[in-house]
Amino acid sequence: MNDRSDLGAFLDHAWQRVSRGIADRRAAARHPVLATVSPEGWPEARTVVLRAARRSEIVIEVHTDAASAKITSLRASPRAQLHIWDEKPRLQIRLFATVEILQGVAVSDHWDRVPDASRTAYGKSPVQGTPIDGPFDYAEQRDSAAFTVLRCHLDRIDLVELADPHRRAAFSKADGWIGHWLVP
Repeated sequence: MNDRSDLGAFLDHAWQRVSRGIADRRAAARHPVLATVSPEGWPEARTVVLRAARRSEIVIEVHTDAASAKITSLRASPRAQLHIWDEKPRLQIRLFATVEILQGVAVSDHWDRVPDASRTAYGKSPVQGTPIDGPFDYAEQRDSAAFTVLRCHLDRIDLVELADPHRRAAFSKADGWIGHWLVP
């Protein structure tokens, strides 16, 4: 990016970095941190794998198990934030989203594309978070009924670049993604 004062170019750059996480397993955006709030009010953050980033729809998708705590949290409050720290451009990307939980027939085409080795992440016996006697006292079931897509409809994007000098901008659905500069 040549013109560091161009808001549109800054947003384009961020979307390029996020989209790279789909195709490149080594890209920083491949493993964002998903933050939610538990029904008890506790913050919860965990690393997820980015599975889709569609700028045309302003949507990000990740997959999870239906029994995971994040599903309980998102049913209580369907808002989340995804955080990406991209070291090379020194760019922090925060994506604020309203999350749609998709399961069953609605995600069967997604399940068909999940490699067999990755299917072990969906369906455990006993279910995730259950106390067990030893570290491997559970079974993997490859259960399509446990497969869940979290479709994150973005409401706001906050970007901070730690170049010299720093710069920060926020973009929101409410302002048509035009954006404005913020003090970093």
